[in-house]
Amino acid sequence: MTARKKPDCKQDFDFPEKINTATKAETIKKASIIAITGNLILAAVKIISGVKAGSMAVVADGVDSSVDVLIGIMQIFVSTIIMRPADEDHPWGHGKAETIATVVLSFILFYAGMTLVFNSTHTIIFGEQIESPGFLAIIVTIFSVFGKLLLALTQYILGKKSDSAMLKANGANMASDVIISLGVLAGVGLSSVLKMGVIDAAASGLVGLWVIKTSIGIFWETNTELMDGGSSKAEYKCLFEAVHSVPGAKNPHRARIRRIAGLWDIDLDIEVDGKMALQEAHKIATQVEQAVCARMERVYDIMVHVEPSGDEGKNEGYGLNENTYDKKGGHLK
Repeated sequence: MTARKKPDCKQDFDFPEKINTATKAETIKKASIIAITGNLILAAVKIISGVKAGSMAVVADGVDSSVDVLIGIMQIFVSTIIMRPADEDHPWGHGKAETIATVVLSFILFYAGMTLVFNSTHTIIFGEQIESPGFLAIIVTIFSVFGKLLLALTQYILGKKSDSAMLKANGANMASDVIISLGVLAGVGLSSVLKMGVIDAAASGLVGLWVIKTSIGIFWETNTELMDGGSSKAEYKCLFEAVHSVPGAKNPHRARIRRIAGLWDIDLDIEVDGKMALQEAHKIATQVEQAVCARMERVYDIMVHVEPSGDEGKNEGYGLNENTYDKKGGHLK
């Protein structure tokens, strides 16, 4: 799975539209219904046709689509959770449910992939004479390629629209399924032409390996978000620039940026003149918040802590400051 693209710092100062949780949930639900319907049709066609045509690879591809049906059902369940407002037990809201569900998705894919690899390996080593698949397997696999491509585009477009990591991950999964189906098509074709059923079984195993690879990629990226990572140098650059754009705000430090289901949660310390009145210092902090929202899209919450100039604590163990940021190269040391 490809890594998520990080946003560039905005040059304008128009406040971005706030994300509506209910709208996001409805988008996820819509995408899930499309995925369930499409994959249910593909799974049934491939499994039935694969059995009739005697193709392990096509049946394996059908099992992969069956897993996608389960994923779609899970997405609908998650969409109902993230709609819940923040409460005393979940003051940051319920957005992390989407992240957790994405991790579960990766484990489901990993299990499915391992099962396919095990079955194909067992058949090749211990199975009886393997017959080459019939022409029906080729027709069904071609149908699968176009069907999965359409589903992948739908998931990606709706995932981008709602900034849903779960939908994007599922879109990447279905894009992988297109490659899987092309691999199955090649395996089935060679197996039919050369009359070697073992090629079909081997293609089934390769399908499983690709599913495992996809699951590891999804888990790796999502686990970063669960560990409150995932922010890049670009976000911190925007944050520091926003502070310096506000007169009276100095020395941004202890900066921490994390993702909550596609939104940014930000903690930041700044310094102001120690003789300044509390009301004026609060005004500067508010202006910093506004400047950050203007430069960074999809900000969930900002916490700005104000300190008197020169009173920055030593050996602060959390967050980043400009001393750890190489302005010339744009890299965090």
